Formats: sequence, C-alpha cells, structure tokens
Amino acid sequence: MQASVTIDRAVHTSIGEGLLVLLGIEDADTHEDIQWLSNRIVNLRIFDDEHQVPNISVKENGGDILLVSQFTLHAATKKGNRPSYIRASKPDHAIPRYEEMIDQLEKELGKKIFTGTFGAHMKVSLLNDGPVTIWIDSKNRE
Repeated sequence: MQASVTIDRAVHTSIGEGLLVLLGIEDADTHEDIQWLSNRIVNLRIFDDEHQVPNISVKENGGDILLVSQFTLHAATKKGNRPSYIRASKPDHAIPRYEEMIDQLEKELGKKIFTGTFGAHMKVSLLNDGPVTIWIDSKNRE
C-alpha cells in the first residue's frame, strides 16, 4: 500500500507500507471514542504473515499511518441529489478531536504518524494492496 497527500501541486506527505486512515468527526465524538478508535486502528490484524494470512497489525509490522480528516464521510444522501454534511463537526469541535487522534495514534503506534492538513484542499492518492478497505465506527462497536 502506498498513500500520499498533495496540496497546491506539491506532495505534502507520503507513506509506503501502512494505513491510510480517513477520519470523519461528528459532534458526538468524545475522548473515549478517540482512544477506542486509535487502539482499534493500530492493533487491527490486516497485514499478511508469512503464510499469507492477515494476522499482523500495523504496529507489529512497523508500518506507517497517514491520517486525513474527511468530513464527507458523514454525508447524508437520503434526500435529494446533494449530500448533506450536517452531521460533520464544525472546525471548532473537529480540530481538537483531529489533533487528539494524532496524539493518540502516535502514542499507540510508538512513533510519529503522517497527516494531511485540516481544512486544506487535498489530493489524496492511494495504491491499495488487496484491496482492503474497512469502515470502523466508534458509535457502532460490533
């Protein structure tokens, strides 16, 4: 897997082996949600072991994390043809939660993570190996 963020036609950051995490934040998100979600992301066993079985976490394989704030994950498409983003938090709530997630992921991973820039117009590139795409919702912890 490879991922990168380009801002103003310049590569802002990029990673090789690891995870691209798109983070949608809503007003109901709490410190507990951030802690739970960070732990889940860092310890989720989705990388192949020597037997090609997904049995290794990003923490175990030494991979990187690229975290990008993505309010459009909260798009409501039930009515009409224009998505509504009313569930997505405004910056005054979202920025502190985003920064908290950065800190928590770095603590759990044991190293610095890579990020986009909150609120910037970013071009996010992903070369997905597999592909493996997983939706994790801190409000639906099944």
